[in-house]
Amino acid sequence: MTERRVYVIDDDEAMRESLSFLLQAHDFSVQAYDSAVSFLRVAPALAPGCIITDLRMPEMTGLQLARVLREGGMALPVIVITGHGDVPLAVEAMKAGVIDFLEKPFSDDLIFATLNTAFHRLDHQSEAEAERAAILARLGELTARERDVMTGLVAGRANKVIADDLGISPRTVEIYRANVMTKMQARSLSELVRMAIASGAF
Repeated sequence: MTERRVYVIDDDEAMRESLSFLLQAHDFSVQAYDSAVSFLRVAPALAPGCIITDLRMPEMTGLQLARVLREGGMALPVIVITGHGDVPLAVEAMKAGVIDFLEKPFSDDLIFATLNTAFHRLDHQSEAEAERAAILARLGELTARERDVMTGLVAGRANKVIADDLGISPRTVEIYRANVMTKMQARSLSELVRMAIASGAF
């Protein structure tokens, strides 16, 4: 399970400190920042965690931060808090990749429930990334010809069709197919297809 690490971003010092104290008292590991800009300066080096950010801040808003993170490929769950919540802003927040939008004042139970959802998502995201990395490593062990055969298999082509496409015999395709299944650790063709999709390489 991912460590319960929370990055609190708020230009309001009193709010930043009270929220940090609350979370630390409930065994969260907390790092606080007074602006989205100061957070982004160090973000690439930070461990996975959840972000709680105020919406309205100087220089960069919480929604702008969420967009920058998403566009930069940093898939950290973002929770936006605001004292000026409305439906259009909530919709805009969700489009920016925010997982929840909390209007002040919010209860302790609500923030904890929202964080639990965020960490659940982060755990599964980490698992998916680890699986993809393992699949890509296995793909890297395939020869060029094995990769060609796998491409045909994933496309749903029969051995004979793959053989014709590659100018080799069906028997040779069977040998390559067996090698692919072994190297990819796939127990069935459907599992091989699932791996190909998960890898993003097909």
